[in-house]
Amino acid sequence: MDRPDSRERTRRKGRGALANPGVRFEATSREAVDDGWGGLDEALPPLRTTVGVDSARRIIAWNRSPDVPFDRSINPYRGCEHGCIYCFARPTHAYYGLSPGQDFESRLLRKANAARLLESELRAPGYCPAPITLGANTDPYQPIEKRFRVTREVLEVLAEYRHPVSIVTKGTLIERDLDLLAGMAEWNGVSVMISVTSLDPAIKRTLEPRAASPRRRIELVEHLTAAGIPTGVLVAPVIPAITDHELESIVAAVGAAGAASAGYVLLRLPHEVRELFTDWLEAHFPDRADRVMKLLRQCHGGACYDAAFGQRQTGSGPYADLLAQRFHKACRSAGIDPQRRIGLSSDHFRVPPRGGDQMGLFDDV
Repeated sequence: MDRPDSRERTRRKGRGALANPGVRFEATSREAVDDGWGGLDEALPPLRTTVGVDSARRIIAWNRSPDVPFDRSINPYRGCEHGCIYCFARPTHAYYGLSPGQDFESRLLRKANAARLLESELRAPGYCPAPITLGANTDPYQPIEKRFRVTREVLEVLAEYRHPVSIVTKGTLIERDLDLLAGMAEWNGVSVMISVTSLDPAIKRTLEPRAASPRRRIELVEHLTAAGIPTGVLVAPVIPAITDHELESIVAAVGAAGAASAGYVLLRLPHEVRELFTDWLEAHFPDRADRVMKLLRQCHGGACYDAAFGQRQTGSGPYADLLAQRFHKACRSAGIDPQRRIGLSSDHFRVPPRGGDQMGLFDDV
């Protein structure tokens, strides 16, 4: 009797990854085998989402990457329930002994003390304010935010301290926080980038199984812009031979919705993401899997990925150059300046007085 493909065995409805590969830091690995009693042919039960607590000691993460337009960020959650198969953050789950595959989508961690840690760090002597990016790694508005509200609490602290923040998301839950965001926009304290990968609902369902539909993301741009919040769009990632043909139509759609800026990122496949993505390709697009990888290698000197600064975001070579030309032309047609960056102000930063602050004695002198 024929046995099912191993990917079919581990596939779970509503999840992006087809498997749960081992952790690269562990010396041992496990593989399911038929012991003669059957069981490998049986369908697996639905994969439930569990949320643990990440007892972080600091909340602001700092970076010195020359190709990233910010030097600090906050990620309220580890792992992401959206389940985007291409997510470059998947390998970070291995640092916690968890798989970058289905564990990344279902075994999540929340930073329950994020707001308290943030307030402590903002009040530290010598802290110099500059825009913080919220959601640089995993989405701050993934589904579990509705229950745990870690992102909301972080925003409340930033609003109180009048600290600028830029948000990257594809989650419609951001509309819940329009009251805070609109107030911050009045003193040039917030900007939002909405991630749009495809306008095709069928592609979205397998590529980003638990993320908002393309239509809702375009509506997000409209609603945020109408509320006075500077909003841009990231066409990310651009996947050769899968979504690259949509580049112009996505830019046109977000331009019509009022996007103030736009950018794009070529598909990135660091560490375990390569295996997870190629499995996904062979399962969903077997007719073009080879072409996708061939085009990607053309952009990275024959490799699937090059992590070098300035190279990892857009690649190089004829195909990468063509993407850049198409993107800039599409932006001009849509009335978007691709070079524009939404500048935020740190001039309004303040440290609110707290009970026991000794300097408060001199406020009326």
